[in-house]
Amino acid sequence: MNKLKERLTFIYENEDINSIYNSIIKRLNEAKNKGLRQRKQGWDESDIVLITYGDQFSETGVPTLETFKKMFDEHLANKFEIVHILPFYPYSSDDGFSVIDYKKVNPVLGDWSNVENLSTSARIMFDYVCNHISAKSDWFQEYLKGNPKYDNYFIEMDPSIDLSSVTRPRALPLLSKFKLANGEEKYIWTTFSDDQIDLNFSNPQVLVDMIDVLLFYLEQGAEYVRLDAVGYMWKEVGTSCIHLEKTHEIVKLFRDILDEAARGTVMITETNVPHLDNISYFGNGNDEAHMVYQFPLPPLVLYSLHNENGNVLTNWAKQLGGSGKDSTFFNFLASHDGIGLNPIRGIIPEEEILSLVNDLKQEGALVNYKKNSDGSESPYEINVTYLDALNKQSYSDDLRVKRFLLAHSILLTFPGVPAVYIQSMLGSRNDYKGVEQTGMNRSINRQKYDLDEILTELNNEESLRFKVFSGLTEIIKVRKDESLFHPNVSMEVLDLGEKIFAIKRVKQDDSIVILHNLSSEEVSCNLNGKFMNIITGVVEEFKDNITLNSYQFLWLKPIN
Repeated sequence: MNKLKERLTFIYENEDINSIYNSIIKRLNEAKNKGLRQRKQGWDESDIVLITYGDQFSETGVPTLETFKKMFDEHLANKFEIVHILPFYPYSSDDGFSVIDYKKVNPVLGDWSNVENLSTSARIMFDYVCNHISAKSDWFQEYLKGNPKYDNYFIEMDPSIDLSSVTRPRALPLLSKFKLANGEEKYIWTTFSDDQIDLNFSNPQVLVDMIDVLLFYLEQGAEYVRLDAVGYMWKEVGTSCIHLEKTHEIVKLFRDILDEAARGTVMITETNVPHLDNISYFGNGNDEAHMVYQFPLPPLVLYSLHNENGNVLTNWAKQLGGSGKDSTFFNFLASHDGIGLNPIRGIIPEEEILSLVNDLKQEGALVNYKKNSDGSESPYEINVTYLDALNKQSYSDDLRVKRFLLAHSILLTFPGVPAVYIQSMLGSRNDYKGVEQTGMNRSINRQKYDLDEILTELNNEESLRFKVFSGLTEIIKVRKDESLFHPNVSMEVLDLGEKIFAIKRVKQDDSIVILHNLSSEEVSCNLNGKFMNIITGVVEEFKDNITLNSYQFLWLKPIN
């Protein structure tokens, strides 16, 4: 583990790193000696992720993870190999991302035995909320009490210091004032909210404690680990305090730890930022993240369907790059957060982004804003279910389903590992009651369900939920059985007109052509040859021309 010592020396250049190194190695060996379960090495076309909350479904008097497992086993297990359970720890705000105790399970959800039980049905992705901790946590409460152990766990800052160059993801103050037990007042660094206290990684003991948490998650069965808000971990006054060199070095160190303790554990970085910054977390292809979130995809697919024009999506896909044989993209359309807009700045002109935001607001979407360095505000994310984002309120259910399945065809055929948010799987509409109850825009896409009630809706063949669920089920099943959809199989982007988004997945002499008509009109394009539509099983021969109905998509495998 000489590499580990080198990384520590780089991060803590003025510290004696021997004691830090020895503490980490001791904890690492403890984890290895526990005989951690074997992990799948790499990924393939069968790996599809379900994103969900641990309390997504409920029954009276039953831990919600137990109820979730019942729902998963009966209705979802044949579709998803991996389940991303959003933070399931005790928390004080932000639906789980203000973690009170990293090593406990929220008692409403159950306990660690429930997590272990679920891991018999699917591989589990844990959230590793490594940038910040709840203001209600023991760590921060002990700091406020004056416990010397926690003296330097958080970042105290003089509010008169110029911090205008710091990148701000929220329209909230960067510093929050707290009163210590001795009556002294301190301003503390809080990137996201005054209930999410940034950890001070310039203190090596913070790193040691957070590595302990990371290894604990491996011991509890985490096979995928999502590094939340990882880009902000290292702070230096006078810089943007995002994506700094030492942040990347800490990510590399986390990767070293995972590879040494349980090779095959997949590390995913969550950095909702422009594309080049995002893919920088691939490092050299095998020393940082195994996967990075494909953040431009959700707004680009939305923009393309909204405008019935695929030019921007096509041009972006042509230049994608970034992943390699040991890394890939984590693709998604919807998540527990809103549809982020920062990743498409520089791809789509700002006036067109603002136009899209305005159009969606007219249809009932909500918007969160961020503060810019000049004091102005810009839309940061659109808060809406993806089903409602893609469709006008006046549309029929059948039209909604066609547009929604088209979007998910892009998701499921694009290079990378696809993830489907539970609300998308359930065909959910905007939850305004949830927003009213919490006062949070993001609650519009975080509705929770009584198990019997949601099953009644899903079993009603006339319902929108049934049509979405069954439609997604069909194309997920086909995707899982086609080796050309392996995440690392190469993609060619085809130019077949502005109304069509077309790609070709190619492996040696095998290939598949995927066509998407993004428009409400019938569209024709050039295509020659005999193909099997692998969704329907129908074989067709085309001579120079193929016609696609409105919002039709085709997965066509050539037949020699």
